[in-house]
Parts: sequence; structure tokens; C-alpha cells
Amino acid sequence: MALVPYGIVRKVLFMFNPEAAHELSLKSLSYLHKYKLIGFLFGKVKLKPVTVMGISFPNRVGLAAGLDKEGEYFQALSECGFGFVEIGTVTPLPQDGNEKPRLFRLTTAQAIINRMGFNNKGVDNLLANVKRSEFKGVLGINIGKNKNTPEENAAEDYLICLQKVYAHADYITINISSPNTPGLRDLQFGESLTNLLRDLKFKQRELTQQQDRYVPLVVKVAPDMDDSAIESLAKTFIEFAIDGVIVSNTTVSREGVEGLPDADQQGGLSGRPLKDRADHSLQVMAAHLNKKIPIIAVGGISCADDAQKKIQLGASLVQIYTGFIYQGPALVHACVERI
Repeated sequence: MALVPYGIVRKVLFMFNPEAAHELSLKSLSYLHKYKLIGFLFGKVKLKPVTVMGISFPNRVGLAAGLDKEGEYFQALSECGFGFVEIGTVTPLPQDGNEKPRLFRLTTAQAIINRMGFNNKGVDNLLANVKRSEFKGVLGINIGKNKNTPEENAAEDYLICLQKVYAHADYITINISSPNTPGLRDLQFGESLTNLLRDLKFKQRELTQQQDRYVPLVVKVAPDMDDSAIESLAKTFIEFAIDGVIVSNTTVSREGVEGLPDADQQGGLSGRPLKDRADHSLQVMAAHLNKKIPIIAVGGISCADDAQKKIQLGASLVQIYTGFIYQGPALVHACVERI
């Protein structure tokens, strides 16, 4: 049982603009971690281990990428009950991302629109943070390409990041589905996809031999494709023996938030309104993968029932992001209890 009602914490945080609140909440959580207060204040979850992709997860509920882009706070975040945490998206070179403001709350819909644009200090900075940590949990590292890298050279960026993070990740996510980097989503289709996956799997085999350690490659896809495109993706993932699929990223749709303040802002929409779209993509992907590749489901989880439905639709693991911002650790605990 949590000793601190998260509603009070959220009320304070929401007095600040979203990006400032983001920084304040992470720094506060880091302080609590330093003094070993997180479990005391928010409670601890039961151990419910499950093995997916050859990895033993303490429970099925993870933190999606985006909250800790630099790998500065993942140890503290993991103590909120997550069975695994995913950091990034990280790119080879530092980049500022898009101009501010670039993060918007749609509070009545429990949603967020972001157009951050892979703002990060680069892969070397993230690695330095990971190496300094003494983290014993399951860590995913999410990699992408720099904004100024042409699409035809995108594979080079992913290979640079893959090479650097391989020894320090439990799994690596290939982010080709953010709507906030021009041309990135084009990598989900045709020769761009097959060439990228071919290069990445070749490098994975090479690194496995060099380091005597197999690190699964996971691909994160968008929720904005029709069923035939999802079927094509599934066939390609099976062909290249991809280790896992994350369904899904944020959406460019505004269904469910029409007319709300800031609903017309550019960027990816996450949170409760994404649920039905993400669930449909999950169901279609699961049908075509036919249990040959495990799925990590993310998008619109705002209660334990939502997480349970993801598992029923074919996911092996789930991830939370926006729901965590609106509801705090209690949502993580409830989902772990249910699944």
C-alpha cells in the first residue's frame, strides 16, 4: 500500500509546464532512490517471473522508452515496480530535438502529445551513465537515427548504436516508428526495412560471436498502418528472425481528442485515446506472427484491465508510459497483480 497518494504529487507536478514537470519528477525520484525511500513510500510489487526472448523478467510490466532518454534515472524508475525498463531513444550524435514547446498534456483525456524529436546527448553519454550504474534488473536500450542522417544512410546510425550498446543491454529496440523524425517511418516498408534488418542481424551475429553473448533485437512499430501493411511487416520479421516486436509507438491520429485544447498540435499522441488503435494493431500483428515472435504491447494502458487485454490479444509483456505519468506507481502495481 502506498503511503503517498500520487494524486497530490501529480497536482503539484501539473502546475509546471510538461517538460519542466518531467525533469522535476525524475530528479525527485532520483533523490528518493538515493535514500532508499521509493519502496517505503509507494510500496513494493510481488515477484511474478516470466521468461521471454530468453530473458527472465521479474514481472511482465515494463517502462516504455522516452521517459529516461539519457539513462540517468532508470534505477530509480525500476523501483516503482517495473519488471524492466527501456531507456532512450538514443542516437549516435547529440541533438537538441525539436523547438519548444514540444510536449502537451490533454488532461481530460489522460493523453499526451509530444514532438520531442529524439532529443538526447548521444550514445556515448548514455553508455557512461549505464556503466556508472549498478543496475541488476532487465534493461532495454532503444536506438534511432540522427535527424540529419539521410534515409539511405540510416542503417549506419543504427549499426553505430548497436555496436556501442550491445554489451550493456539485455535487449535492444530498433525505433523506426517515431512520427517526430522526418522520414523515419519510411524505414518500416519495402527495401528500406529489409536492408536495415539484414544489416542489423548480421551485426548481431558478429557481436554475439565476439562477446559470447546473445542480445535480442526488438523492432518498435507504428499503430497507423492498415492490416495488410502489418501482415507484410510480420512476414518480414519472421523472415529475418527478429527476436521481438513492440506494438506500438505513438499515433498521428487525433481520434478521441477532437476539440480538446492542444489536440491540434503536431506530434505523436499517447495515452488512453491510443488504446483501441494500439489493441487492433496488436491483435493483427499477433495473428500473423502466430507465436513465432513475442510481442511487447504498449499504448493506452490506464488500468489493470487494459494490461490484461493486451496479454489476451497475444502480448507476452506490456509497457506503460503515459498512464504512469497520470497515475504513478499504483498503476504499475495494479497491472503486475493482474497479469
